[in-house]
Amino acid sequence: MARGRKLYEGKAKILFAGSEPGTIIQYFKDDATAFNNEKKGTITGKGVLNNRISEHLMQLLMEVGIPTHFIKRINMREQLVREVEIIPIEIIVRNVAAGSMAKRLGIPEGTLLPRSIVEYCYKSDELGDPLVAEEHITAFGWASPQDIDDITAMSLRVNDFLSGLFTGIGIKLVDFKLEFGRVYDEHGEMRIVLADEISPDNCRLWDSVTAEKMDKDRFRRDLGSVEEAYQEVARRLGILPEAELKEVDAPAPE
Repeated sequence: MARGRKLYEGKAKILFAGSEPGTIIQYFKDDATAFNNEKKGTITGKGVLNNRISEHLMQLLMEVGIPTHFIKRINMREQLVREVEIIPIEIIVRNVAAGSMAKRLGIPEGTLLPRSIVEYCYKSDELGDPLVAEEHITAFGWASPQDIDDITAMSLRVNDFLSGLFTGIGIKLVDFKLEFGRVYDEHGEMRIVLADEISPDNCRLWDSVTAEKMDKDRFRRDLGSVEEAYQEVARRLGILPEAELKEVDAPAPE
């Protein structure tokens, strides 16, 4: 499928215009960043693995009624998605204390939370994606109260489904980040859909028995074996035959 002009390049993906109106081609890079882009590196094959993992999880979520921007995977590093108007809020769902929450509140990492907690962050690299309240979101017009209700409900449904899925393959879903966008039909009716990706880049995934980290924390904390951790997630999900792991050196697009 021919890609159109380059629309945007982020830390982990490049977006190109799709061949059909209202579509975008999402290219997954091997680049890795952490701490608001202060730490940079490369995780060999990450783009291939995240493309396949996100495809698999998005398809499963659509089967249980969660609307997403995903249309289809094109090749090892690219997928076709619907063009959406991104809502500038990152939704973080936490099941276990870890990362910034553990540090911010002084809770020992690994503490099981009494219930799943939803946090909102304003999507701004320049500001470091600051934590915000619902009042900020509605006051500044980033989303309406109904939008927030819909997004929160969908996020908790995603959490319920993915928690069960990962538990079944020996992985604990500690926390994860979601993004949502608006799409409009030919009558101008708007609906909110899950966008971006779901992968070890934006999920904390721990082995259920050993608590070994199987996500980008291995890169953030210099734990090593980052590529192997991503591969193990894909292997347990049953989506990446061993032979395909060799196809990770495709050149970056111009």
